[in-house]
Amino acid sequence: MAAIPVPEHLKQVLKGLPARPGVYLMRNARGEVIYVGKAVNLHNRVRSYFTSSAQENPKTRRLVAEIVAIEFIVTDTELEALILEANLIKTHRPRFNVRLRDDKRYPYIKITWADPFPRVLVTRRMERDGSRYFGPFTSAAAVRETLEMMRRTFPYLTCSREITGHDERACLYHDIKLCSAPCIGAVSQEEYRATIAGLIRFLEGHSEEVLADLEERMQTAAKSLDFERAAALRDQLHAARRVVERQRIVAAAGRDQDVIAFARDDGDACMQVFFIRSGKLLGREFFLLEGAEAEEDREVMAAFLKQFYEDAAYIPPEVILPQNVDEALVIEEWLRGKRGARVTLRVPRRGRARDLLRMAADNATQMLSALRTQWEVDAHKQEQALEELQQALELPARPARIECYDVSTTQGVQPTASMVVFEQGIPRKSDYRRFVLHSVEGPDDYVGMREVLTRRFERWRTATSGEVKGARGVKTWALLPDLLVVDGGKGQLNVACEVLASFGLTERVPLASLAKREEEVFLPGRSRPVRLPAGSQGLFLLQRVRDEAHRFAIAHHRVRRGRASLASELDNIPGVGPVRRRLLLKTFGSLERIRAASVEELAAVPGIPRKVAEAIKENL
Repeated sequence: MAAIPVPEHLKQVLKGLPARPGVYLMRNARGEVIYVGKAVNLHNRVRSYFTSSAQENPKTRRLVAEIVAIEFIVTDTELEALILEANLIKTHRPRFNVRLRDDKRYPYIKITWADPFPRVLVTRRMERDGSRYFGPFTSAAAVRETLEMMRRTFPYLTCSREITGHDERACLYHDIKLCSAPCIGAVSQEEYRATIAGLIRFLEGHSEEVLADLEERMQTAAKSLDFERAAALRDQLHAARRVVERQRIVAAAGRDQDVIAFARDDGDACMQVFFIRSGKLLGREFFLLEGAEAEEDREVMAAFLKQFYEDAAYIPPEVILPQNVDEALVIEEWLRGKRGARVTLRVPRRGRARDLLRMAADNATQMLSALRTQWEVDAHKQEQALEELQQALELPARPARIECYDVSTTQGVQPTASMVVFEQGIPRKSDYRRFVLHSVEGPDDYVGMREVLTRRFERWRTATSGEVKGARGVKTWALLPDLLVVDGGKGQLNVACEVLASFGLTERVPLASLAKREEEVFLPGRSRPVRLPAGSQGLFLLQRVRDEAHRFAIAHHRVRRGRASLASELDNIPGVGPVRRRLLLKTFGSLERIRAASVEELAAVPGIPRKVAEAIKENL
């Protein structure tokens, strides 16, 4: 197979590539980054893509056919190149790279250990704030279920109140034994932190140590005749033992290991990770990769290792793999830098570790098979829904792109609107938009709907006029929907008709409104509504789109109302304006903490004089 001819401008780029370590970015005609790679020798590696032997790989040939520009960044070492490559892949998500399928952040368990009374939360962002993190996990629901189970053994705080030990009463969680209530002084700070330390040790896999500690504390309480405390510790001990019974001892010598195996099918790869801590299998997670077609197994595994451990909260001293990977030594060096101690990538040939790999691979195969079945079912339902909508609403084609608009206002206060987008029956959240409405006075949904639609199609006109290039979101505004849905009845429909007519889009943009009460669909020019059969996929899709628009609008509305309420309460204090309000919120984080602060603490904020601090304390 002959190599694809290299354009003259790229030949000059290839000649000028240095023989040094670095990262290269390949762009297409639209300027999008379509591939990011690293190299020990940029000159040799990048030129190799344009040889006939490399282009025997169909994926490489498709890549080369789209390249119109090549950029490179020189680094001092291969390790620096690896780190930079991982960051650039996360930023650009290039189409031809092997990458984690979901671009969302995975959930972590966060324990705010730096706080005097640590809280336990679920978060999607790790920060250098002194907290302890465990994860990532693929399912937020599974994380919450795990924490609820653990909470019976380690009752912890979730509220944001300031803990003084002098509150009049505890919340409901204390009554149902899911919080030890340091807020009312039911436990001391030392006792509470000991509980959270036990939770941390448990999550780290040191369950036997935690059980022994609970047993000892129970016996001590009983000997001191503190039978109520002893009974509470007994219940916690029983709950902890039930959790431990689910943990399977799989490794000798109490090792910490991650065991990683995977299955592949038609370009998708399912990675299965077993988390082994102190010799026990604490949990497992699966992660999906895309862009894995035509890539060798060792390259797929290397890509996963770099992306998974970039954000992992904990890196064990040993990672068990089914086969050797490219760049094993530099990946080990990178992991050592992140862990602060040696990390070994090991490929076992026999024994317990090999059995674990087989089990992980089998789980990956079963998971990928189940997911593909679900994808096929979902795809069929989406096709069915789009076909039903095309027929019922007499559309010229399937509505591949559906836009829905909703207005949210409470007595005209802080009115907002939302735009949500579904493509092929699936939410396209990157195209969602929020609007702060300026023309609404009082609870007038019609005025709000007119404003949001007018602003949307004004942006369409600007985006398609060629006047604006490269601005954020231009591509989104330039697209016209195959079906525009407004939340409401005939009144909202008529407003939308008028807006479309003013832009000359009446014939180009099909329109419908969905009324909540009877789930009736109103169409322009029809006096009677269209009723889709109850339970039909078409109606279900319209309801999903409408409900998502409502959720998105009301969430923004609540945030704005909360901010407005907070601002008005602070702005009513003599001497506090917008600048000092921002200083206070930046320092204390919330109105509750400002209210709880002493005059001295308030006056310690730069820009807050003591007289103003006294006024704040008096008014709040």
